[in-house]
Amino acid sequence: MVPESFVVPPTDTAAAPRASTRPAAVHRVVGLQSPVADEDLLAVEEPLEIRIEGEPVAVTMRTPGADLDLVVGFLLTEGVIDGADDLHAIAHVDDPRDPRGNTVDCILAGGVPAARRDRARRELYASSACGVCGKASIDRVFLAVPERTPEPPPAPAVLHALPERLRAAQTVFGHTGGLHAAALFDAAGQLLVLREDIGRHNAVDKVVGACLRGDAPVGSGRILLVSGRAGFEIVQKAILAGVSVLASVGAPSSLAVELAERCGLVLVGFLRDGRYNLYTPPDDRS
Repeated sequence: MVPESFVVPPTDTAAAPRASTRPAAVHRVVGLQSPVADEDLLAVEEPLEIRIEGEPVAVTMRTPGADLDLVVGFLLTEGVIDGADDLHAIAHVDDPRDPRGNTVDCILAGGVPAARRDRARRELYASSACGVCGKASIDRVFLAVPERTPEPPPAPAVLHALPERLRAAQTVFGHTGGLHAAALFDAAGQLLVLREDIGRHNAVDKVVGACLRGDAPVGSGRILLVSGRAGFEIVQKAILAGVSVLASVGAPSSLAVELAERCGLVLVGFLRDGRYNLYTPPDDRS
């Protein structure tokens, strides 16, 4: 488990729970009828500054909530840490320039190599649209991803049941329709961890971070389901997290399929309406 707090403001305002939705006045139009005043709920999007030992290393646009999970998952999938043991402490910080509490700082353990610390300070940058932005090169990402032997894909009955279980657990999406979700399932299709965010890769990082911080073990037999498409950055994060299967309700990209094939990840796309595409061989490769 990662210790949560090393900087605690006097009133703990920075660490207080943040709303993930916000009301907004709208005028609804149905067909050719006149606009009718109403209220809508919007998914909140705000910047989160990630610091390592007081120095800013990244800013990601995210939906407030599970911020510490997000930071831990981000640091793992960006190659800064190898696991929870590489983090000594993590917390929201009380910065007078940030009254909304959108800053998280972490202290790395003493054994983290200096090269990884330096790379984090030089190269990391993120936005809610793209988890690959700011990397020195695509080749560096390929080199950072381990190769492994692919496992057999889950049975069709297991996969077909996942989207409805994901949707049923998306509490904020049900109010706003504006958030992505990522969820970790076991081999039998039982939901273990779910997180929502305005950014696809942020939702994945939140799931990975929650697992590292003790919510559920990640490893062989685990299935990661994402509510959007499976781009390269999502496949990269799934592999670095150690899951066996990545499934998406949308399409994968060509680079995502290439990376999954090279690294032994079972990749499923278009998982919806009782069908899916399997982008890795359905039989044992031996």
